[in-house]
Amino acid sequence: MNKQELINKRISAISLGCDKNKVDLEKMLGRLQSYGFQITEEVTEGEIIIINTCAFIEPAKQEAISTIFEIVNLKNKGVVEKIIVSGCLPQRYLNEIKDQIPEVDRFILLRENDDICQIIEGLYDVKQSKSSDKFQRVITSSPSYAYLKIADGCNNVCSFCAIPRIRGRYISTPMEELVDEAKNLVSRGVKELILVAQDITRYGEDLYNKNCLIELCDKLCKIKGLEWIRLHYTYPEKVDKNLLDYITSNPKICNYIDIPLQHIDNDILKSMRRKIDESSTRALIDLLHQYPSLKVRSTFIVGYPSEGRKEFKKLLAFLKEAKLDYVGFFPYYQEEGTASFYMKGHNKNFIKQRRLKKARKVQNAIAEAQSYANIGQTFKVLVDAFDENTGEFVGHSEYLSPLVDFDIRFVDNGDINISTFVDVKIYDFDGKSFKGEVV
Repeated sequence: MNKQELINKRISAISLGCDKNKVDLEKMLGRLQSYGFQITEEVTEGEIIIINTCAFIEPAKQEAISTIFEIVNLKNKGVVEKIIVSGCLPQRYLNEIKDQIPEVDRFILLRENDDICQIIEGLYDVKQSKSSDKFQRVITSSPSYAYLKIADGCNNVCSFCAIPRIRGRYISTPMEELVDEAKNLVSRGVKELILVAQDITRYGEDLYNKNCLIELCDKLCKIKGLEWIRLHYTYPEKVDKNLLDYITSNPKICNYIDIPLQHIDNDILKSMRRKIDESSTRALIDLLHQYPSLKVRSTFIVGYPSEGRKEFKKLLAFLKEAKLDYVGFFPYYQEEGTASFYMKGHNKNFIKQRRLKKARKVQNAIAEAQSYANIGQTFKVLVDAFDENTGEFVGHSEYLSPLVDFDIRFVDNGDINISTFVDVKIYDFDGKSFKGEVV
């Protein structure tokens, strides 16, 4: 087969896991598109299927394995020719899954992502070409926003987390590369960039020997046409008055911050190898409350080893005191290769699930009460999509991160387009979405 015959093959991709993983896949798809391949959204229309996997926690691994076997079934039926599996699953379990799933034609390690075109050439015995960096990343989210991955890996080595073993040490992407990527995304209609990494608050420390997050944001703010910049995954010990002043005073930075706190009990935080204790966490909450316009999202783990009733009740009490705007909860998963895997005092699964339910109930009451306070207010909303099932446009304000927080739904007034801004007055909240009308 020659290259011309090869590029007639249609490629479809399945993205699993986090938004950082999504960016990796979007760059691979950009390389494939630049090479000449046709990218199709319908899996059954693709002759080559790429499954970009996550292996962070057990449910993610199970989802990845289940998805792979679904595509293997399509291959056995003759619908699919080649299966390629990329992402964290092969990076973490390559030897095991190679033997267990021989139907997969190629497992790709993270360092091989840039060679995706050459890997496919090898699968079809096509003469090897040279890898090129001239490509446009394919946007697989709404055309209104995109994730800007500013670093990979992590140096925090939290006791429960496998990311450092999978992704390696923290490596910042050079600032000029990020600015060029951002300019390209904005030139294609993106209005909001969501800055992501395992820890964006350490950006630049490895590369420039100083913290450069604010400097990066300053450069991004100068891009004409970019309206919003959102900060995700800021570690609590790095969030200070200087950063919060910057966020709340800069019109292009969304009044929103994501800070994974994980717990409040001192002993558990120490066991988790977190770099902040209870006293510092409470001081941070007090500081955050000095910025009433700022919306705060966080995550917590329930059922961590040695978390008893006392520690869990303390967490619930903290949630009621802190009154965070948005919170995600995860039951603790015993991941091999992490320090907590070998600890004593693991909670039974039914206890973790029961605590998960209780924590969500407490936070839902807080979030709903705070959400109802928005009724009657008007917000600038970025239009993300149109829901054909309900006949509503779907969007988000600077105080809501797309996909992870509530959305804002409203009907067409005759002059609405995706990737534009409209002013929407909120008149209702149904527990999942705000309902509004265009002003």
